[in-house]
Amino acid sequence: MTSTFPNISISTERLVLRPLDEDDVAALAEMMNDEQVGAWTDVPQPYTTDQARRWITEYAPAERAAGRGLDLAVTEFLTQRLVGIVQLAKTSWHVRSTELSYIIAPWARGEGYASEAALATAQWLLGNQKFERIELRTAADNTASQQVAQKIGCISEGVLRNACIAHVRAEDGTWSDVRTDFIVWSLLPEDLEGAGEQLADTGGFTSFPDWN
Repeated sequence: MTSTFPNISISTERLVLRPLDEDDVAALAEMMNDEQVGAWTDVPQPYTTDQARRWITEYAPAERAAGRGLDLAVTEFLTQRLVGIVQLAKTSWHVRSTELSYIIAPWARGEGYASEAALATAQWLLGNQKFERIELRTAADNTASQQVAQKIGCISEGVLRNACIAHVRAEDGTWSDVRTDFIVWSLLPEDLEGAGEQLADTGGFTSFPDWN
């Protein structure tokens, strides 16, 4: 029997992580058209509102239903503005492991939102969901993503040589592929000690029973 992630909302001091909904379409499309997103992810460029809507209404629900992963909107607690995305993928329910990634909107960078959202997700996974391993993969030159991994307590396990395709945009707006290395990080339950106490044992998590 395939396991699936529950309908969940995770609250921190400044953020709410919740299921994506159709109200996020415009903000998601705008965020995905950023040059840094184009450089370090495989998100199509340019990224349209139709693509954002399909992600929200088709891809994300299908990934969750199949047990492969979970996509969460990261929003500001006070303004409810979309500041980013946290994604879980390549989930193994037998091994109790999953791969975590994150994207933060350009206007929200430098505020520590990526670390706060990633740590909250990790605490929920390793605590509430009893996962045993979270894996992160960062491109060799993506120092910002590597800093997030370090801040939440991840341990660098090594390098996957030539395993990552990054992207460079030319002056005429066209993109080309550049091959580089992946740095592999992991986070285990014992690694969370001293990483922060943004969430209470249970009070930081609420369910979304009607989310499809």
